[in-house]
Amino acid sequence: MHLSPATVPELVPPELKRLVRRRKQPDWIDPMLATLTEDYFSDAAWVFEPKLDGVRCLAFKTGTSVRLMSRNRLSLNERYPEVVAAVSKLSVRDAVLDGEVAVVSQGVSRFQSLQRHLLEGGGSLVYFVFDAPHLGGYEVGKLPLLTRKELLGRILTPTSMIELVSCRKEGGEEYLQEACRNGWEGLIAKRASAPYVNGRSKEWLKFKCSKEQELVVGGFTDPQGARVGFGALLVGYYEDDRFVYAGKVGTGYDTPLLLSLSRQLAELEQEDSPFYGKPPVRSSVHWVKPEMVVQVGFSEWTRDGRLRHPRFVGLRDDKAAHEVRREPA
Repeated sequence: MHLSPATVPELVPPELKRLVRRRKQPDWIDPMLATLTEDYFSDAAWVFEPKLDGVRCLAFKTGTSVRLMSRNRLSLNERYPEVVAAVSKLSVRDAVLDGEVAVVSQGVSRFQSLQRHLLEGGGSLVYFVFDAPHLGGYEVGKLPLLTRKELLGRILTPTSMIELVSCRKEGGEEYLQEACRNGWEGLIAKRASAPYVNGRSKEWLKFKCSKEQELVVGGFTDPQGARVGFGALLVGYYEDDRFVYAGKVGTGYDTPLLLSLSRQLAELEQEDSPFYGKPPVRSSVHWVKPEMVVQVGFSEWTRDGRLRHPRFVGLRDDKAAHEVRREPA
């Protein structure tokens, strides 16, 4: 369906037309972010979506021109040209779409699969669209979430490269159990009446099957035995202006990855520790500028603020190092 400027008000219920405003497409919109919680629930006022394990991506479309942007305003056009091409063919001429680029294998999205796709090809790359704060020349972010989703459903025809994210309107706890059994990362719970707001909000909540978060590399240890590259990454997060040590990550790597990361780390080496306080590390350590952001899986946080059973998941360049904070539940 082609969406002309006059079409948007026609698709909006009369009682909600006052929330729609004609506006030139903005150059940038800070994406709405979910808050982590361990208080799982079922509530008729909320909807529940699969939590995708990929890269957040805003698509700014004007005519056939498309800008794909990461959540920290990096261009993704060169990285995902097939997504750019698919979005450019959508009939809607003026839109800002919000979604996630992910690779799906056997019904499950994995961040590692996305990285492997970029390095080696293979896998089904999909742009999963779940929201749109701007459509057809109108700011629609003040509309309720479900109304925005209905608009998306009316104007976007799913393709092999673009998929609309469906939501379930009840049974959040049962859905989470199903998600975990299927190997998903978890769910996003969203208040059905919520507007689209900039930044982190408790109107969107993360239900996770396993614990993961971004951390920043501040050093690495020497490899032992037959291992190459490095032994473990020393990682941390920012607490105000302090770079706080969170632990060592020594698993989750194969040999090509160890060699690739060690080359990148060599370019970041510095003489002094970037951490606040002295990390309790006995082996030989090389300090680095705290610029490399990595995704780390772990079982829990210890009482003294360390990661238990950490494992490397992947590199992230869609978030600035100084923005990385410990993500509280």
